[in-house]
Amino acid sequence: MHTPRGIAEEEIISQCKTGSLKYQELLYKQFYGYAMGIGMRYCLNRDDSLEVVNDAFIKVFSAIGKFNNDKPFKAWLRTIIVNTAIDRRRKEMKYMLNVELENTAPISNNANAIDNLGVQDILNLMKELPPIQLTIFNLYEIDGYSHDEIAQLLAIPASSSRVYLSRAKEKLRAMLKSEEQNHGRSVR
Repeated sequence: MHTPRGIAEEEIISQCKTGSLKYQELLYKQFYGYAMGIGMRYCLNRDDSLEVVNDAFIKVFSAIGKFNNDKPFKAWLRTIIVNTAIDRRRKEMKYMLNVELENTAPISNNANAIDNLGVQDILNLMKELPPIQLTIFNLYEIDGYSHDEIAQLLAIPASSSRVYLSRAKEKLRAMLKSEEQNHGRSVR
């Protein structure tokens, strides 16, 4: 992969390992859009996403000396961004009032609405989810984490991860149904 200036990604990474601020800026600019795309899935607004991305790049530049050049840089960067977003969510969760899961309404088994959603439809609707549901939906459905891994990342029981995912899907179904009723057509 090459930057607009024609400098190979490997060269930029190599120079970043020496501490070159010029090359750190090039790396940031090259991967900013990619990083923001990931950050926007985990954050409720652009400002929060930008904060996560900037924090992630600080971590990247601090740890780039340990980066294995035989591995894809994008995958390494993605992991750092996701973990940074999760760290942020974990801190926010400490200050949020947690509703007792046992006292909430039961989940419907109607999966038809969500099955008809495309990826872009889901991404558009996801911003309406409560933060914890958005995070768990992203981790499980998009990034492929297991409920046990999510539980470990967020310091919650795996059963809570399952419930939050179910609630997120139910909320998406309700939003889709509302959208279909409001527009008299299917979302696509």
